[in-house]
Amino acid sequence: MDYNKFIDHTLLKADATFAAIKQLCNQAQKYDFMSVCVHPSYVLTCHKLLIKSSVKVCTVIGFPLGSNTTATKLFETKDAIANGADEIDMVINISWLKAKQLHKCISEISAIKKCCGKKTLKVIVETALLSRTDKINACKCVNEASADFIKTSTGFANGGANIQDIKLFKKYLKPNVKIKASGGIKTRAQMLAMIDAGADRIGTSNGVSLMKIE
Repeated sequence: MDYNKFIDHTLLKADATFAAIKQLCNQAQKYDFMSVCVHPSYVLTCHKLLIKSSVKVCTVIGFPLGSNTTATKLFETKDAIANGADEIDMVINISWLKAKQLHKCISEISAIKKCCGKKTLKVIVETALLSRTDKINACKCVNEASADFIKTSTGFANGGANIQDIKLFKKYLKPNVKIKASGGIKTRAQMLAMIDAGADRIGTSNGVSLMKIE
Protein backbone atom coordinates (compact mmCIF):
# COMPACT_ATOMS: atom_id res chain seq x y z
CA MET A 1 0.00 0.00 0.00
CA ASP A 2 1.20 3.53 -0.80
CA TYR A 3 1.11 4.99 2.72
CA ASN A 4 2.64 8.22 1.48
CA LYS A 5 -0.72 9.19 -0.01
CA PHE A 6 -2.33 9.02 3.43
CA ILE A 7 -0.10 11.79 4.74
CA ASP A 8 -0.79 15.51 5.07
CA HIS A 9 2.77 16.68 5.76
CA THR A 10 2.20 19.36 8.37
CA LEU A 11 3.97 22.44 9.69
CA LEU A 12 1.77 24.66 11.84
CA LYS A 13 4.28 26.05 14.32
CA ALA A 14 3.91 29.75 15.02
CA ASP A 15 7.60 30.33 14.28
CA ALA A 16 7.73 28.41 10.99
CA THR A 17 10.15 30.16 8.64
CA PHE A 18 10.20 30.34 4.86
CA ALA A 19 13.20 28.00 4.88
CA ALA A 20 11.25 25.45 6.94
CA ILE A 21 8.24 25.72 4.63
CA LYS A 22 10.45 25.23 1.59
CA GLN A 23 11.96 22.14 3.21
CA LEU A 24 8.45 20.85 3.95
CA CYS A 25 7.52 21.20 0.30
CA ASN A 26 10.73 19.56 -0.87
CA GLN A 27 10.09 16.61 1.43
CA ALA A 28 6.49 16.36 0.28
CA GLN A 29 7.62 16.19 -3.34
CA LYS A 30 10.33 13.65 -2.58
CA TYR A 31 7.92 11.28 -0.82
CA ASP A 32 4.89 12.25 -2.93
CA PHE A 33 2.70 12.96 0.09
CA MET A 34 -0.96 13.79 -0.40
CA SER A 35 -0.52 17.38 0.78
CA VAL A 36 1.35 19.91 2.83
CA CYS A 37 -0.70 21.51 5.61
CA VAL A 38 0.35 25.06 6.48
CA HIS A 39 -1.00 28.31 7.88
CA PRO A 40 -2.89 30.55 5.42
CA SER A 41 -0.02 33.02 5.08
CA TYR A 42 2.07 30.28 3.43
CA VAL A 43 -0.57 28.95 1.02
CA LEU A 44 0.56 31.04 -1.95
CA THR A 45 4.20 30.18 -1.27
CA CYS A 46 3.43 26.45 -1.21
CA HIS A 47 1.23 26.73 -4.28
CA LYS A 48 4.14 28.22 -6.22
CA LEU A 49 6.63 25.66 -4.88
CA LEU A 50 4.38 22.69 -5.61
CA ILE A 51 2.65 23.80 -8.81
CA LYS A 52 4.48 21.22 -10.94
CA SER A 53 3.89 18.36 -8.51
CA SER A 54 0.90 16.23 -7.50
CA VAL A 55 1.16 17.38 -3.88
CA LYS A 56 -1.86 19.41 -2.77
CA VAL A 57 -1.86 22.51 -0.58
CA CYS A 58 -3.96 22.25 2.57
CA THR A 59 -4.54 25.06 5.04
CA VAL A 60 -6.33 25.67 8.33
CA ILE A 61 -9.31 27.96 8.95
CA GLY A 62 -10.53 29.29 12.31
CA PHE A 63 -7.40 27.74 13.75
CA PRO A 64 -6.79 26.57 16.43
CA LEU A 65 -9.78 27.50 18.61
CA GLY A 66 -12.68 27.54 16.15
CA SER A 67 -14.30 30.56 17.78
CA ASN A 68 -14.01 33.02 14.89
CA THR A 69 -17.26 34.31 13.45
CA THR A 70 -18.67 32.47 10.45
CA ALA A 71 -18.04 35.56 8.32
CA THR A 72 -14.38 35.51 9.30
CA LYS A 73 -14.06 31.82 8.50
CA LEU A 74 -15.69 32.36 5.13
CA PHE A 75 -13.31 35.20 4.30
CA GLU A 76 -10.35 33.03 5.31
CA THR A 77 -11.64 30.20 3.12
CA LYS A 78 -12.17 32.41 0.05
CA ASP A 79 -8.75 33.99 0.51
CA ALA A 80 -7.03 30.62 0.91
CA ILE A 81 -8.66 29.21 -2.22
CA ALA A 82 -7.75 32.35 -4.18
CA ASN A 83 -4.14 31.82 -3.10
CA GLY A 84 -4.12 28.23 -4.31
CA ALA A 85 -5.41 26.04 -1.47
CA ASP A 86 -6.75 22.67 -2.58
CA GLU A 87 -8.02 21.53 0.83
CA ILE A 88 -9.48 23.38 3.80
CA ASP A 89 -9.23 22.12 7.39
CA MET A 90 -11.67 24.21 9.45
CA VAL A 91 -12.10 24.09 13.22
CA ILE A 92 -15.68 23.57 14.32
CA ASN A 93 -17.11 26.03 16.85
CA ILE A 94 -16.41 23.86 19.88
CA SER A 95 -18.53 25.98 22.21
CA TRP A 96 -21.59 25.54 19.99
CA LEU A 97 -20.94 21.82 19.72
CA LYS A 98 -20.66 21.31 23.47
CA ALA A 99 -23.75 23.45 24.07
CA LYS A 100 -25.61 21.17 21.62
CA GLN A 101 -26.32 24.11 19.30
CA LEU A 102 -25.89 21.73 16.42
CA HIS A 103 -27.96 23.83 14.00
CA LYS A 104 -25.35 26.58 14.29
CA CYS A 105 -22.49 24.15 13.64
CA ILE A 106 -24.30 22.66 10.66
CA SER A 107 -25.11 26.06 9.21
CA GLU A 108 -21.51 27.23 9.50
CA ILE A 109 -19.99 24.06 8.05
CA SER A 110 -22.52 24.08 5.22
CA ALA A 111 -21.66 27.68 4.34
CA ILE A 112 -17.95 26.90 4.26
CA LYS A 113 -18.53 23.76 2.19
CA LYS A 114 -20.52 25.83 -0.30
CA CYS A 115 -17.62 28.28 -0.43
CA CYS A 116 -15.19 25.40 -1.04
CA GLY A 117 -17.15 24.04 -3.98
CA LYS A 118 -15.25 21.00 -5.23
CA LYS A 119 -12.33 21.66 -2.88
CA THR A 120 -12.01 19.20 0.01
CA LEU A 121 -13.35 20.34 3.38
CA LYS A 122 -12.21 18.69 6.60
CA VAL A 123 -13.84 19.59 9.93
CA ILE A 124 -11.55 19.57 12.97
CA VAL A 125 -13.57 18.69 16.08
CA GLU A 126 -10.83 18.64 18.78
CA THR A 127 -11.66 15.27 20.34
CA ALA A 128 -9.63 15.94 23.51
CA LEU A 129 -12.26 18.48 24.58
CA LEU A 130 -15.30 16.35 23.76
CA SER A 131 -17.44 13.78 25.55
CA ARG A 132 -18.62 10.67 23.72
CA THR A 133 -21.97 12.37 23.09
CA ASP A 134 -20.18 15.44 21.73
CA LYS A 135 -18.22 13.23 19.33
CA ILE A 136 -21.39 11.56 18.06
CA ASN A 137 -23.00 14.98 17.64
CA ALA A 138 -19.91 16.14 15.73
CA CYS A 139 -20.46 13.26 13.32
CA LYS A 140 -24.09 14.36 12.88
CA CYS A 141 -22.95 17.89 12.05
CA VAL A 142 -20.38 16.74 9.53
CA ASN A 143 -22.87 14.33 7.95
CA GLU A 144 -25.65 16.90 7.61
CA ALA A 145 -23.38 19.68 6.36
CA SER A 146 -21.91 17.44 3.64
CA ALA A 147 -18.29 17.99 4.61
CA ASP A 148 -15.76 15.58 3.12
CA PHE A 149 -13.83 14.65 6.27
CA ILE A 150 -13.96 14.76 10.02
CA LYS A 151 -10.56 15.46 11.61
CA THR A 152 -9.68 14.57 15.18
CA SER A 153 -7.45 17.36 16.42
CA THR A 154 -5.55 20.58 15.88
CA GLY A 155 -2.48 19.34 17.73
CA PHE A 156 -2.81 22.30 20.08
CA ALA A 157 -5.07 20.72 22.72
CA ASN A 158 -4.05 18.31 25.48
CA GLY A 159 -4.58 15.22 23.36
CA GLY A 160 -4.61 14.00 19.79
CA ALA A 161 -5.86 11.10 17.72
CA ASN A 162 -6.65 7.74 19.28
CA ILE A 163 -7.97 4.44 17.98
CA GLN A 164 -11.20 4.56 19.98
CA ASP A 165 -12.26 7.84 18.41
CA ILE A 166 -11.48 6.62 14.89
CA LYS A 167 -13.69 3.55 15.47
CA LEU A 168 -16.45 5.70 16.95
CA PHE A 169 -16.38 8.06 13.98
CA LYS A 170 -16.44 5.11 11.59
CA LYS A 171 -19.63 3.91 13.27
CA TYR A 172 -21.52 7.21 13.13
CA LEU A 173 -20.33 8.84 9.91
CA LYS A 174 -21.98 8.36 6.54
CA PRO A 175 -20.01 5.94 4.31
CA ASN A 176 -18.86 8.76 2.03
CA VAL A 177 -17.40 10.87 4.87
CA LYS A 178 -13.73 10.21 5.49
CA ILE A 179 -11.61 10.45 8.63
CA LYS A 180 -8.36 12.33 9.20
CA ALA A 181 -6.40 11.25 12.25
CA SER A 182 -4.20 14.08 13.48
CA GLY A 183 -2.30 14.96 16.62
CA GLY A 184 0.48 12.97 18.26
CA ILE A 185 1.13 10.48 15.46
CA LYS A 186 4.86 10.01 15.63
CA THR A 187 5.60 6.39 14.67
CA ARG A 188 4.84 4.17 11.70
CA ALA A 189 3.12 1.71 14.05
CA GLN A 190 0.75 4.45 15.23
CA MET A 191 0.00 5.44 11.65
CA LEU A 192 -0.75 1.87 10.58
CA ALA A 193 -3.00 1.35 13.60
CA MET A 194 -4.99 4.49 12.73
CA ILE A 195 -5.39 3.36 9.13
CA ASP A 196 -6.42 -0.12 10.23
CA ALA A 197 -9.07 1.44 12.49
CA GLY A 198 -10.53 3.39 9.59
CA ALA A 199 -8.50 6.58 9.07
CA ASP A 200 -8.28 7.75 5.47
CA ARG A 201 -5.74 10.49 6.06
CA ILE A 202 -2.94 11.10 8.58
CA GLY A 203 -2.01 14.61 9.68
CA THR A 204 1.51 14.68 11.03
CA SER A 205 4.70 16.69 11.21
CA ASN A 206 6.62 13.40 11.20
CA GLY A 207 5.85 12.35 7.64
CA VAL A 208 9.44 11.61 6.66
CA SER A 209 10.11 9.31 9.63
CA LEU A 210 6.78 7.53 9.06
CA MET A 211 8.02 6.44 5.67
CA LYS A 212 10.88 4.52 7.24
CA ILE A 213 10.29 0.85 8.00
CA GLU A 214 10.73 0.19 11.74
